[in-house]
Amino acid sequence: MRHKIIEMLRNTGENFLSGESIAAQLGMSRAAVWKHIQKLRKSGYEITSRERCGYKFSDAPDLLLANDVKEGLNTQIIGKEIYYFPSTDSTNREAKILAYKQVPDGTVAVAEEQTGGKGRLNRNFYSPRGKGIWFSLVLRPKLVPSDSPKCTLMAAVAIAHAMDRFGLRAQIKWPNDLMFEGRKLVGILTELSAEMSRITYIVLGIGINVSIRREEFPIELRDVATSLMEMKGEKISRIEFFRAVLEEFDKLYLDITNDPRGGFRRMLDEWRKYNITLNRKVRVITASTGEYFLGVARDIDADGALLVETTDGLERVFAGDVSIREGA
Repeated sequence: MRHKIIEMLRNTGENFLSGESIAAQLGMSRAAVWKHIQKLRKSGYEITSRERCGYKFSDAPDLLLANDVKEGLNTQIIGKEIYYFPSTDSTNREAKILAYKQVPDGTVAVAEEQTGGKGRLNRNFYSPRGKGIWFSLVLRPKLVPSDSPKCTLMAAVAIAHAMDRFGLRAQIKWPNDLMFEGRKLVGILTELSAEMSRITYIVLGIGINVSIRREEFPIELRDVATSLMEMKGEKISRIEFFRAVLEEFDKLYLDITNDPRGGFRRMLDEWRKYNITLNRKVRVITASTGEYFLGVARDIDADGALLVETTDGLERVFAGDVSIREGA
């Protein structure tokens, strides 16, 4: 009910809307309207009131509330359903619960904070309240399981495109780390549920550091992590950036859904434009054995695997930890 009141107030622009009018349209008492207004104010909405005039919408909090995110969101699949959590241990866990309940393709689970967020290789992911965009996507693509790693690269490209809209140039380190001056801006974790020949669902967990200042990071992260605000030098609206990410992901996902082979080829070409890994010396720690080798990253193939030239020949890396060494 409260989101309907906000929508009505927004639609009046700079004019006041009387409590009597709101009550009549929503079928409630003026006292009930007043109570809803008070709860909205406690949530952070700025609502001006004037005697004998009513109420006027002034500003919304920078919260990732479902109805606020959907306001003006231009997508066909991604974000049509959004589940908001003030706090959760992991949006990926919430998304997997939603996937089990058969939510539709493109459903989003988003939280103000994560108390137990995880990145790749089971690393902790710092997810403080109100300082980033911590969300997970439930995807149900008609693809084979071997295509799932490319969906991770697609997420990185979508965020890179969103950054372009804010005047920020992304740098992608294989496979999906978005970086700035050697420090990490975004983490992406993909989890897959599949049968032999088809994907049941993919959960893409994405954490974007939006407004964390360097001194706010834990000491052990200050030299390895950064945020969009530190990169741009000014505050960025979380809700506006979130919409941009969902819209850019929707474009890529629709392209791949309609034309899997061509869509993935175009997406991988976009990935190459932003990458900082290719033609660089790299150290690769393999996910399967934990052993490492050195080489030069030459390209990614049609499956999204990193092709690394070593003294023993060309290695295809599907999963692992890649660090860039000095030199080309």
